[in-house]
Amino acid sequence: MVHKSEISNSSLLETKNIESYYGPIMALKGVSLKVKQGQIVTVLGANGAGKTTLLKNISGVMVPEKGNILHYKDNIQGFDTDKLVQKGISHVPEGREIFPLLSVEQNLNLGAFTRKNGSDIRKDLDVVFSYFPILKSRLAQQANTLSGGEQQMLAIGRGLMSRPSIMLLDEPSLGLSPILVKEIFSILRKLNKEQKLTILLVEQNAKAALDLADYGYVMELGRIVLDGNSTDLKNSKDIQEFYLGAKEESQLTQRRWKNRKTWR
Repeated sequence: MVHKSEISNSSLLETKNIESYYGPIMALKGVSLKVKQGQIVTVLGANGAGKTTLLKNISGVMVPEKGNILHYKDNIQGFDTDKLVQKGISHVPEGREIFPLLSVEQNLNLGAFTRKNGSDIRKDLDVVFSYFPILKSRLAQQANTLSGGEQQMLAIGRGLMSRPSIMLLDEPSLGLSPILVKEIFSILRKLNKEQKLTILLVEQNAKAALDLADYGYVMELGRIVLDGNSTDLKNSKDIQEFYLGAKEESQLTQRRWKNRKTWR
């Protein structure tokens, strides 16, 4: 389903020291990261860390003031969003952002708006239904009448219809029950393994994200402050305390983050 190319250890996507602003406020402060082809990479951080802004800069919704964004080593900074979709970059935004008054079928078809080959589009629609069969039974249903979990499935399915090489996912667990989060993350794992879909995942649910991802970055106040493979991050005492809720028994009544958080 994804763009056909050899799976390798080369970087599919890379940001180099990008800086981005909201008016006078600097939201990204020299952010650099790499996503290798075939990987699932997660970006963790609290609200306001710059995670969503990072995805917006990659997908062309925002344009960084400085730095470079590379896709297969091509500089894509400043490209219009529709051109980036054609190049294989799909963005599933925070809050799903489906078209609420359109049907499920219309939403899925809009995901393929840059494509021309009708037979390939129909084949990819069948692939989407194989991962999200509930959508097939809801084709004529208005999108805003779906449950939260079904809307998230629709948003991911719409993203898949552009036949991406990489999918940017912004908080797919937002507002969902633990059971639905587990189901959707399991489907994401299958898409990565079976469809060779590379994923850049922004999440506040650190445990679910690190269980899914191969590699992770932690953002604070617009900067990358820590990175490593997901196993090492899960074993990090800082990550366990500040993102996984673990505390040493002797410290339960003390707030020690100012003393412990040394990765700035």
